Amino acid sequence: MANIQLLNKIAPAGIAQFGPEYTVSESVENPDAILVRSAVMHDMTFPASLKAIGRAGAGVNNIPVERCAAEGIVVFNTPGANANGVKELTVAALMLASRDIVGGVRWASTLTEDVAKAVEKGKSRFAGQEIEGKTLGVIGLGAIGGLVANAAKSLGMNVIGCDPYLTIDGAWHLSRAVQKAATYDEIFEKADYITLHVPATPQTKNMINAEAIAKMKDGVRIINLARADLVNASDLKAALAAGKVASYVTDFPTEETVGVEGIVTIPHLGASTEESEENCAVMAAQELIDYLENGNIKNSVNYPNLQLAHTAAHRVLVLHKNIPNMIACVTGLLAEQNINIENMVNASKGDYAATVIETNSPVDETLLAKFSGIDGVIRVIKIA
Repeated sequence: MANIQLLNKIAPAGIAQFGPEYTVSESVENPDAILVRSAVMHDMTFPASLKAIGRAGAGVNNIPVERCAAEGIVVFNTPGANANGVKELTVAALMLASRDIVGGVRWASTLTEDVAKAVEKGKSRFAGQEIEGKTLGVIGLGAIGGLVANAAKSLGMNVIGCDPYLTIDGAWHLSRAVQKAATYDEIFEKADYITLHVPATPQTKNMINAEAIAKMKDGVRIINLARADLVNASDLKAALAAGKVASYVTDFPTEETVGVEGIVTIPHLGASTEESEENCAVMAAQELIDYLENGNIKNSVNYPNLQLAHTAAHRVLVLHKNIPNMIACVTGLLAEQNINIENMVNASKGDYAATVIETNSPVDETLLAKFSGIDGVIRVIKIA
């Protein structure tokens, strides 16, 4: 029996992934795992029972990821599960950046008499441009950015993309017609529209600032459905006032951006579709189940991906620091107990690593305690 605590309302399809051997509720005590969407967890004290956190979404800025790693709590997210929903909103954002649709709709709603005549007389105030033939610069070509690049190409745009961390799988899914930029500066220099699809990190914070904007075309249109921190709001507003930037569409309203002429603020609707919420919930639940039942790690943000087919009688997961001699210490301890290793896999990610060991010999509490006593071991979990 395992306890799953819910910190937000989770799509029923996600909850349905857990079988009768799981207790899933908001009020569960001593949870083995937590399933969360947007609840802020930075001030939470985690119980000793907590082994994993599943974030039903891609961003994990609401979770103390590093503290979790130090406590042996694996944090999962769901990259790609909401990609189509964000892609579709990005296509809409391209239109909102091109024409003053929002202003036009607001104005039209104020008309009360002789509406048709008023519309024909006043509509020119909200005219804009078409996207066909324009150049879109896509910064970040992951699950979302790749879909956006392909969609924009199908809409007749010239597309140039840049992603220093582009995976082989991501490259396979990109249209051949998407041009590769060597640097962000190349995007800034060539693009009529720029859309951001990168995570918020210390390295990407304020990546769109006065210096970057100065390298862009006059009248550039910027779309940010990723995170508010990617754009320096003060620099952006100054560029709007000067006419350097024609418009800015963001899915992350802040006190600095709401009500500013030239800025369209969407109330964080990128993944707010029935399909996205369901996909994220299902993926997060499946990740937690595979971890709790098999020790497998997929889509973790603080520990390495690690998969091993469950073929032997007993399995132990060891979470440890990524330091020399750890494998020798772990395997040496088993050798001392005359226990043969049937299968084993090890992987590392930054400062942390994980090792799964399978054996046909019983693994008792005394042996688990000896594992825990190895210098550098953070947590030991008996899977079976």
